[in-house]
Amino acid sequence: MRTSPTLRRKLISVAAVSAALLTAAPAVAVAQESAPTPSAVPAAQTEAAPGTTAERLIVGYKSGATEAKSNKAAAADAAAKAEKTGEDVGFQRRLGTGAALVELGTDPTRASVADVVAAYQADPQVAYVVPDRLNKPTAVTPNDTDYAKQWDLFESTAGMNVPAAWDTTTGSGVTVAVIDTGYVAHSDLAANIVGGYDFISDTAVSVDGNGRDSNPADPGDWYNANECGAGIPASTSSWHGTHVAGTIAAATHNGKGVAGIAYGAKISPVRVLGKCGGYDSDIIDAITWASGGTVSGVPANTNVAKVINMSLGGGGACSTATQSAINGAVSRGTSVVVAAGNENTNASSSSPANCGNVITVAATNRAGSRASYSNYGTVVDIAAPGGETRTTTANGILSTLNSGTKTPSTENYAYYQGTSMATPHVAGLAALMKSANPALTPAQIESAIKANARPLPGTCSGGCGAGLADAAKTVQAVKSGTSTGTTFSSTTAVAIPDNAAAIESPITVSGRSGNAPSALQVGVDITHTYRGDLVIDLVAPDGSTYRLKSAASDSADNVNTTYTVNASSEVANGTWKLRVQDTAAQDTGTLNSWKLTF
Repeated sequence: MRTSPTLRRKLISVAAVSAALLTAAPAVAVAQESAPTPSAVPAAQTEAAPGTTAERLIVGYKSGATEAKSNKAAAADAAAKAEKTGEDVGFQRRLGTGAALVELGTDPTRASVADVVAAYQADPQVAYVVPDRLNKPTAVTPNDTDYAKQWDLFESTAGMNVPAAWDTTTGSGVTVAVIDTGYVAHSDLAANIVGGYDFISDTAVSVDGNGRDSNPADPGDWYNANECGAGIPASTSSWHGTHVAGTIAAATHNGKGVAGIAYGAKISPVRVLGKCGGYDSDIIDAITWASGGTVSGVPANTNVAKVINMSLGGGGACSTATQSAINGAVSRGTSVVVAAGNENTNASSSSPANCGNVITVAATNRAGSRASYSNYGTVVDIAAPGGETRTTTANGILSTLNSGTKTPSTENYAYYQGTSMATPHVAGLAALMKSANPALTPAQIESAIKANARPLPGTCSGGCGAGLADAAKTVQAVKSGTSTGTTFSSTTAVAIPDNAAAIESPITVSGRSGNAPSALQVGVDITHTYRGDLVIDLVAPDGSTYRLKSAASDSADNVNTTYTVNASSEVANGTWKLRVQDTAAQDTGTLNSWKLTF
């Protein structure tokens, strides 16, 4: 199997943690390119270095050893190593080569693995000991015929660095609700479409001749001149929701059309926009239903979305009604990604861009500058490719569409521009993240997207949030079961008193160089009834505080999660503290443990 650079780096991290134990074998020499120069060691001391975190080891015995021929002897040897090291070591089976597969328990630490490795290496009957490494399929360039035109995914200047994220995840297991104009049938999307709903209740807007129903098909949103307001010219059907959906999850590696950012995810089309737009009331119900909430008269959603894309908006402040629906969705674990707007003005005057608890997305052009039409400002969280077609249509965003000017006709593809096109890039990234680490909360997803953004290659007057979203870097930072460095932890339990002053738990970090990472992982384990009472802060060595959790109307028990903090301005070494306060009466709890992973 040919390994990708991403997979090779992963193998290096296991195989070359300690240079003192590298051999002169050719395979190790390749890994040695990113490791310190090894010292001369006996041939039996191989890749299984003291720093390895492998859960299983492959032990090869010398040909004359009894353990090389007898399962019973190999099992007895594993038991002896367990007794010697005090670690959990068990013989599993013999490989076809005669080597023994040894398991190291359910959650081995670096230190415990090192002890077991050292015990085997000291045994004169052992020829080698290596980690049982986990290999993964390697992502390849999609064979979709128009993939080369999707600069927004892969170009080094202003693309979102999506292909490298596919080595980790393609979004499988995640449903994205596209709250938009509905879906017009397209063969490059059909495999990833699941059930949605038509929430348009007004027949003058719905165009399809009826009100709400379970069919989210897009009949077209064309209108005549002045039909949507005096002076507004006529427009053909946009098939907007289908274009947005294609950017998120068009079928990929199918030899046709375009590639989707999270092509392993599913799209639930939720129709709220028809002729001349759509009402807040319908959008509010769509947000609620898509995220698993209950809407009177509408069947329960069997395809609950963990990401909502809303490439829509209007003027004015975020209404209390809309904010309530968004808060409800987020409380159910659904990330809400919205467009900043296309008026070249401050997004603070555009809703839902100016709502809280959303990820607001501005648009960049092919040079990495803010697109001329894109809204901007302090409410913008992140920027993503939205295209700009003033000089050539090829600088827009290519996605799935339909050729019909009014009603559906033949399927096709077209370039669009807009924050509507930038938003599904970030929704697709959120789906990749949720697939890579299902435990992520909406707050963690937003934090990680911003913490792992890269500076805009171009310019942005007015403010474009944290920068240009970077899919590969963000997914790598959050993926399940991995660590980007060393973990420091505290397991000293601290009682959390009821409605009282905050308690603090310290962790002393040492041996690090420079500043903390931009995606510092803060793992928290708290037992507490009605966790909405809790306010949780991370306190840096210099006293700077980072809010991890605010008080909220959340009646669920306990906090057991990992937060991502951009701590890149803080020196890593020193005493960090977790500060926890119960802000309301009637409930108490315990901070059981917490940890920092650098």
